[in-house]
Amino acid sequence: MTLNSIPAHKVETAVAASDILGETPLWCDRSRKLWWVDIDGRLHQSFDPATGEHQVRPYDCQFLGSQALTADGAHLLARDLSLHHRSADGYLSRQVCEVESGLDNRLNDGRVDARGRLWIGTMDNQLHRPNGSLYRVTGDGEVTPVFSDVIVTNGIAFSPDNRTLYFTDTRRYCTWQFDFDLDDGAIRNRRLFADYRSTQERPDGACVDNIGGLWTAFFSHGRVVRYRPDGRIDTVIPLPVTNPTCACFGGDDLKTLFVTTARKFLTPEQLSIEPQAGHVLAVHGIAQGLPEHRFANPG
Repeated sequence: MTLNSIPAHKVETAVAASDILGETPLWCDRSRKLWWVDIDGRLHQSFDPATGEHQVRPYDCQFLGSQALTADGAHLLARDLSLHHRSADGYLSRQVCEVESGLDNRLNDGRVDARGRLWIGTMDNQLHRPNGSLYRVTGDGEVTPVFSDVIVTNGIAFSPDNRTLYFTDTRRYCTWQFDFDLDDGAIRNRRLFADYRSTQERPDGACVDNIGGLWTAFFSHGRVVRYRPDGRIDTVIPLPVTNPTCACFGGDDLKTLFVTTARKFLTPEQLSIEPQAGHVLAVHGIAQGLPEHRFANPG
């Protein structure tokens, strides 16, 4: 199998965001905007490729962990350990639920399935204790624990046929896959998909393309890779930053790969030679994505 490496000149800056910890990029087909968060900056942001407008709204919390699109055209925001509905005018109109309490954790990566349920996990704020868990959350705020013993939840994604769920624990350096039952929302048959324990490389956020490829960002290792459904890597995108965090497909044709990045953990010397650190990067025309599912509002 030939490995496809994307040349450096194909990677461009889409948004000069300078995020501390940019994450969870999602393309909204209704607003025709890219949305993402700066977790440590506590910012919810959008970018309109048609106009170049970059909007930023700060929130009062310790961490703004991730986001999801909602069926009513608004957003769901992971604020510390609870989920909040962000109304279309940008205000936190109500708390949907508290997902977890009593641990030194925060909410991190999540993704909505084709039935409108959010799969979201927690992570240890100290980055080494297995305090985290994966949860399934319904539109009426019902929270169901799925499994525990997680250090840093990441890389939640569903295959195009809705039969496979991918899950990464970044600080265990592994990605797993599960058989997924869309009707009853159950996962079974956990098995390793990608194992980096020997090198301690850090798979982070991920998305799938329309033919089932899994695109994963590698935090602290400056690249995005595409896995075939059989687990083999067929595409590598070297990036001009050390810390890519997550990827999504966007644009009206869903053929632009957007990649969020981070300035966090970089030294002043590294930042001086990585002017794009913290920016949203883009690569055009290498694959096509799928529309994001939306969290099912009650009623």
